Amino acid sequence: MIRPRDQPARPRRRRVRIRPIGGLSINRMIPNMLTLLALCAGMTAIRFAIVGKFEQGVSAILIAGVLDGLDGRIARLLKSTSSFGAQLDSLADFISFGVAPAMLLYIWTMDTIGSLGWAVSCLFAVCMSLRLARFNTQLGLPDPPPYAYNFFTGVPAPAAAGIAMLPIVASFEFGNAFFHSPYFVALTTALTAGLMVSRVPTFSFKRFRVPHNWVVPMMLAIGAFAAFLAAEPWETLLVVGLLYLGLIPLSIRSYRRLKRAAEEIRAGRGEGAPVLRAVDANEPQG
Repeated sequence: MIRPRDQPARPRRRRVRIRPIGGLSINRMIPNMLTLLALCAGMTAIRFAIVGKFEQGVSAILIAGVLDGLDGRIARLLKSTSSFGAQLDSLADFISFGVAPAMLLYIWTMDTIGSLGWAVSCLFAVCMSLRLARFNTQLGLPDPPPYAYNFFTGVPAPAAAGIAMLPIVASFEFGNAFFHSPYFVALTTALTAGLMVSRVPTFSFKRFRVPHNWVVPMMLAIGAFAAFLAAEPWETLLVVGLLYLGLIPLSIRSYRRLKRAAEEIRAGRGEGAPVLRAVDANEPQG
């Protein structure tokens, strides 16, 4: 009689391991999806301008700005930042904030002054491309000095698009008596194009930190802004644009003060100057 221990051992079954299908996870694709949606919003704004629906065109560019602000933050939150996403973001910014506002303003009023209006529209798009190209070439360079971390060099792309559209936003609320003037629009568009490629330091609100005792007032302010935006959208956007323009001289003053303090520390003369804290600079500056 064969005892159980003398029976031949059964062959062990190999576990079949299912290998994951190659490709990107959906989490890594979400930021790029938002970027593509922003690009489509910019293209849609051009379509609205062609058919004469300028309010919808401005709204489409504003939607593109919201999506552009979300894609980078979500990419950092999901840890899915990549050089491909950065390049795609720049291309989408050129369409949504360079070509779309230029075409919108040209079709709205600047086409009445012929070649001059078209030249200003081309100037705006060219300056947008130069700004984005300058940013892309700075990605691999050494980090800027600590005092420059909280500032952009020039006006960023979404803000430039918003400033350029201030005349058309004002006309929605106050009529076309003055703001529809093609020469006035050409002047403001050209000045905005110059601010994009300038070396003027502007505040970077992406790195703005709210103190603990200001959290509740800030939430109340955001709620009030949302209420005003729903009730009087064009007046609210006009006030926000004018406030941003008013902050530019303050940003220049703050930048120079921090730079002077850093130079004093480096020269050994500013022991009492405030210590500057470096923060992450690897963020799109558009």
